[in-house]
Amino acid sequence: MTEPTANTPPPDAPSTRGDSSHVTLEELQDVWFLLSQDDRLQGFLLLPRPDAEELFLAMTAHDQADLLLHMPAQDRRSWMRFLAPDDAADLIQHSPPEKKDELLALLDDVTRREVTVLLAYAEDDAGGLMSPRFARVRPEMTVDESISYLRKQAAEKLETIYYVYVLDAHQKLLGLISFRELFASPGARHMRDVMHTDIVTVREDMDQESVSRVVKEQGFLAVPVVDAQGIMKGIVTLDDIVDVVDEEATEDIQKLGGMEALDEPYLETDFFKMLRKRGGWLAVLFLGEMLTATAMGHYEDEIKKAVVLALFIPLIISSGGNSGSQATTLVIRAMALGEVRLRDWWRVVRREFAAGLALGGALGLIGFLRIVVWGVTTNDYGPHYLGVAFTVAISLVGVVMFGTLSGSGLPFLMRRLGLDPASASAPFVATLVDVSGLVIYFSVASVLLRGTLL
Repeated sequence: MTEPTANTPPPDAPSTRGDSSHVTLEELQDVWFLLSQDDRLQGFLLLPRPDAEELFLAMTAHDQADLLLHMPAQDRRSWMRFLAPDDAADLIQHSPPEKKDELLALLDDVTRREVTVLLAYAEDDAGGLMSPRFARVRPEMTVDESISYLRKQAAEKLETIYYVYVLDAHQKLLGLISFRELFASPGARHMRDVMHTDIVTVREDMDQESVSRVVKEQGFLAVPVVDAQGIMKGIVTLDDIVDVVDEEATEDIQKLGGMEALDEPYLETDFFKMLRKRGGWLAVLFLGEMLTATAMGHYEDEIKKAVVLALFIPLIISSGGNSGSQATTLVIRAMALGEVRLRDWWRVVRREFAAGLALGGALGLIGFLRIVVWGVTTNDYGPHYLGVAFTVAISLVGVVMFGTLSGSGLPFLMRRLGLDPASASAPFVATLVDVSGLVIYFSVASVLLRGTLL
């Protein structure tokens, strides 16, 4: 993210902001998502410059691009140059292809070169997240020389000043030191003598989710990004990681709901685009649920002979689906947090087998008691209610166990195939367990009720 003071344009920067009207930042933020693009622009241009800067930095890159492209031409340059290189690159990436060169041309020469380099990286790689502006010194410089040199750098354009990075003449990262440690070091000592050489870095092509785990595990405020030769390219800061975590969590939650992830905020997503992202998965799930009808047709004779069995079909399949949804949600979230890895699959499956057995046993006992009590007091389930009760109880154990095993195993299978584990969504698991639940239920019934109801 950008420090507002770093690239703030001069006070005489051109603007169409009116002098006679006034709107507060809080008022505009409250109604922002309800406004048309024209109303957003009008409200934004009426804000005092400091409030407008705060709002602009708080927007998503997509919103920034939309707002900028609707601005008068004389205002665009001011706001493009207000952004740090990584934020400017994000804005350009979220702009229509035909507008990218036009926006890039608004930047000064130095920033344009930096942004062009960033645009060469994938948006969700470390290289696409990083800022190329960081505090750097040479190993032969003394502490006093370094502090003096850093004052000059800070007066220019730096993303952050948490750490000082020591680079050789070829820009290879040799070490780092925090500003607190730097100012506490004797002034005559050389940087090579006070820097830390046990550096944790990330590769420029590392996925943003992996970068966020590194930052979380190490507790860094910023992490250096290097290429395969150890040449330092930039830094990824903590506030960038906060955005990544929010983006990845949103994507996983949407996939868990049984749909493709939205690329934009819900209210700003085109209606027909949202239908496409939701409709595809719904069609797949619908086709899967049709197998449930096929399974019921296979057991049509059993249902005709013992209609009472049909009463418990929703109970059986919903219990299996619910247990599977729980398991897949827990495992996918644990994967996202780095708590479990592919090699842990056997430990997870064993754990979920035991959980399924315990949970299925508890639900089976509840179902058994419910049927027995109603059978004794109301005779709703006929003279063979005990057989029905045992059938439902045993089926619940089997279905819940199958649900937990499927829900916990599918994310590992997806990861093994190189796919996103979140694609093994809860609705997908529930659909799978619905079909298998019917097979388990009627298989148990055919064994326990043969000669009585069947």
